[in-house]
Amino acid sequence: MAKQSTQENESTKKPNRVLPIILGLILVIGIVFGIKEYIYYGKHVDTDDAQIDGNISPVVARVGGYVDSIMFEENTHVNAGQVLVKIDDRDYKVKVEQAQAAQVGVSSGIGVNESQIYTNEANASVAKANVVSMQARLDKVSKDYQRYANLVKDGSVTPQQFDQAKSDLEVAEANLQAAKDQTKAAEQQIGTTRSQLKVTNVGVSQKQVDIDFAKLQLSYTVIKSPANGITSKKNVQLGQLVQAGQTLFSIVNDSSLFITANFKETQLDKIHDGQKVNIEVDAFPETKIQGTVYNFSPATGAKFSLLPPDNATGNYVKVVQRVPVKVKINAPKEIMDKLRPGMSVNVSVILKD
Repeated sequence: MAKQSTQENESTKKPNRVLPIILGLILVIGIVFGIKEYIYYGKHVDTDDAQIDGNISPVVARVGGYVDSIMFEENTHVNAGQVLVKIDDRDYKVKVEQAQAAQVGVSSGIGVNESQIYTNEANASVAKANVVSMQARLDKVSKDYQRYANLVKDGSVTPQQFDQAKSDLEVAEANLQAAKDQTKAAEQQIGTTRSQLKVTNVGVSQKQVDIDFAKLQLSYTVIKSPANGITSKKNVQLGQLVQAGQTLFSIVNDSSLFITANFKETQLDKIHDGQKVNIEVDAFPETKIQGTVYNFSPATGAKFSLLPPDNATGNYVKVVQRVPVKVKINAPKEIMDKLRPGMSVNVSVILKD
């Protein structure tokens, strides 16, 4: 019995020695962990409120019509300028032909106007020659009239001859005035015809504008990729009637990926442009990626929300705001090809190396 009681006393004493050891180890581990975290957060600013962003280009139909052909598959890579969709262009070709025919009709008026200008210039030349002729005739008749006026006083000529000379003078003056009026009318007609020619030329230019516009509309029936990237959100089918302004699909641009990290406003005093960043993507936790702080948003994320908070009304509860910070990704192409906009990431800004 004594031996048994001794063994029981020894068994009860063992836990009393193990427990302090365990507590001591836990305390040491806690101290080491705390020191490690203190050192880490003294050199880093972290946030898990971050995601990958990228430039996404929506491809929009600029003219309406029925889809004639689709030359891409969703979620595949395309190159800038590559033809992706064609809209039935027969209506637009007809419009181009109509505009060209209208220009031909207006252009034909140019030849008519030029011919009229030539005819009017010839008529003006004839009228000017008639003026010269009528002026010479008037000079002769006027001199004859003066002679007859002197001779009729002494009876050398009969009054009938004098009256004839006077009549000839009046006729010559009338003919000269008529020739001058014809010259003026011919010159005015030249100016009118030239003005008509200018109007016709303007009409031809306008029809050329109509042709250019019709050709531009025709070119819009061929939809090309605006950038290198991967197609997504395909919303078009063969034979579908699309309208101008309708979004057909989107393209996630190559080499446009970046990270939007939403840091607390209390963390911003330690962050500045050019600082190095450690990036950990949730989808690829084993892949370590480096980055660089690029710039800061001009306002907090709440200010860009659909319903921004108004702290001037109601009960006010202070909430720490977050400011989006853009981070450039510095990674090789094989890693960048794996990343997709919207992926969650952890960002750690290195304050001290």
